[in-house]
Amino acid sequence: MEIVVVGLNHKTAPVELRERSTRFLNQKEVFSSFQGITGLKEILLLTTCNRVEILFTSEEPDQTIRELMHYWSGGILQSASDGLPGSYIYRAGEAVQHLFRVASSLDSMVIGEPQILGQIKEAYREASDQHHTGVILNRLLHKTFSVAKRIRTETGIASHAVSISFAAVELAKKIFQDLAGKKALLIGAGEMAELAAEHLLNNRVRKIIVANRTLERALDLAGRWQGQAISLEEVPSALIETDIVISSTGAAETIIYYPQVKAIMKQRKQRPLFFIDIAVPRDIDPKINELDNVYLYDIDDLQGIVAQNIAERKQEALQAERIVQEESIKFRSWLNRLEVAPTIIALRKKMEEIQQGEWKKGGVSLQGLTPEQRKSMEIMTSAIINKVLHDPISFLKQPGHENLKDEKIDWIQKIFNLNKGMGED
Repeated sequence: MEIVVVGLNHKTAPVELRERSTRFLNQKEVFSSFQGITGLKEILLLTTCNRVEILFTSEEPDQTIRELMHYWSGGILQSASDGLPGSYIYRAGEAVQHLFRVASSLDSMVIGEPQILGQIKEAYREASDQHHTGVILNRLLHKTFSVAKRIRTETGIASHAVSISFAAVELAKKIFQDLAGKKALLIGAGEMAELAAEHLLNNRVRKIIVANRTLERALDLAGRWQGQAISLEEVPSALIETDIVISSTGAAETIIYYPQVKAIMKQRKQRPLFFIDIAVPRDIDPKINELDNVYLYDIDDLQGIVAQNIAERKQEALQAERIVQEESIKFRSWLNRLEVAPTIIALRKKMEEIQQGEWKKGGVSLQGLTPEQRKSMEIMTSAIINKVLHDPISFLKQPGHENLKDEKIDWIQKIFNLNKGMGED
């Protein structure tokens, strides 16, 4: 039995091909369409905006891959083919390692992003609910989740903000320690400000005020967050009660000036005030940074932080890759033991049958033994069996050389003439 991954992702295929693949493979009846494919056993589909992958186990992987790719290409291209442009195939240990890397976001467009793990869990839930997973994929997926968790726990791969909006909120947390109960003012209602507001809410800010040139848009966003909409003219008075300001208007001129903020700080009794100016040209006079307890960061500051954080995530990824390698070896070792288990069971069964046969042959001559002597003889013959089996079992369980696993099993079965016994089982 071999584990295989076939797929397309953002590095190998254009978005149009990924979209067509997602639509085709997300059909309700797709799992039933796979039933006629040769050798296919367990199967799981993963479709996200950046990747489309089929994870499966097969007893005849070469034939299964051909038929699966033929089916896939036939569904999205003008003519079916045994290959697909931009596709990749990972088999055995490489497939396991690939899945661990994907779940840990080491293969993502943004290293460390957390969404992919949830998407894999959802794909697994769907496959499992429809009974398309079994012993191997169940074990592999649960291992995958624990590997991803271990990487997030033991490395800093997800602890550095790599988006402008997230970096802005992380900066605010450094200044206020805790954002719970703080008030935030959004000036302008651009996409980055909107994303920043989502991060602020996740950090339990108490209230969000939205000021925008178009009041309708301000009302729309404020309503979404149970906040308050105000006009641009009301911004100076709103600054008195606000702790965090995120400004992203398209104004050509400065909209918050040094004298305004200086006067406001007196009314605020010098409580800290944090500005994030995402706009270009800038909305906020840089001179306000000279005021005590006023903190101003602009788009260049944030981009510098993001670049540094991306570099730190890449550094953390090196440690994560080592964990992936380590856990892949452990899983392959389990899989190897699973696959050799029937042969080991047959081997022990044959030895025990020989033992029982020899006891019967002993017949009358063994009848005079006391129970203690009989017990000693049983222990001795069992010990002999264990010693005889030690080397062949160690040979089967030996890690590494997965490509020779089937040959090793075949050798042991021929040497001990096990085929007949296993067939009967």
